[in-house]
Amino acid sequence: VLLPFVGIVLAALHPSGSQVAGVGLPGQWSWENFRLAWEAGGFDDLMRSSLIISGAVVPLTVLFATMAGFALSILQVWGGRYLSLGFVLGLTVPVELLVIALYYNLREVGLTDAYLGVVLAEVALFLPFGVYWMQSHFAGVPRELVEAARMDGARNRTVLWRVLMPISWPAVTTLTVLVFMWSWNQFLLVLVMMQDPSMRTAPTGLGLFVGQYGTDIPLLSAASLIVIAPIVVVYLVFQRSFVNGITRGAVKG
Repeated sequence: VLLPFVGIVLAALHPSGSQVAGVGLPGQWSWENFRLAWEAGGFDDLMRSSLIISGAVVPLTVLFATMAGFALSILQVWGGRYLSLGFVLGLTVPVELLVIALYYNLREVGLTDAYLGVVLAEVALFLPFGVYWMQSHFAGVPRELVEAARMDGARNRTVLWRVLMPISWPAVTTLTVLVFMWSWNQFLLVLVMMQDPSMRTAPTGLGLFVGQYGTDIPLLSAASLIVIAPIVVVYLVFQRSFVNGITRGAVKG
């Protein structure tokens, strides 16, 4: 797992334009590649767009998924079984099947070349898994806990936010990290919806960067590390909660 990552790091530290042969130490260490890649790729605008989109998609998706999972699992709303089935079926629909029709629909209401259009599309894309994840989590919560809260006079809002959420942070954190990774790495949807290059995200900008500097392996490696750095940081920060949430889900399954 670590060997390809080490190879990219070592390649990024070779002088720009030099040949890179396998995983080898550079003869001359060059940290300048990161500055050159940042300036050549225009990562000021790209990273800002990625942060704006991911910063909106993640909290909206987690909030809606948590409330929907609570309603379907704890409140057992009318038609919940069919709603759950609809969300599960949503997991089977690939974005490639919808992106063209989605583009024309959003263009009619002025939501192409706009952050709001991409945010709404990504929230809808990630919600099926999010609802399924949180519904499965709440289904494993002891019913006695909810019933005890109701006997004390707690309403639905109190049951969710003050009783269930304090014990649900591993599941919520896992969902947060996953949604952030998916939103940050989203390529095709942003490429189609954003025709303005300055409003595109870091992964789509990296795709254009490859076309321009595909033969400069050190510079390309430095650009790749810039794009994946936020994901690595988020994972390292939430590693313990992420692994704990994944493990609990596996045990319950």
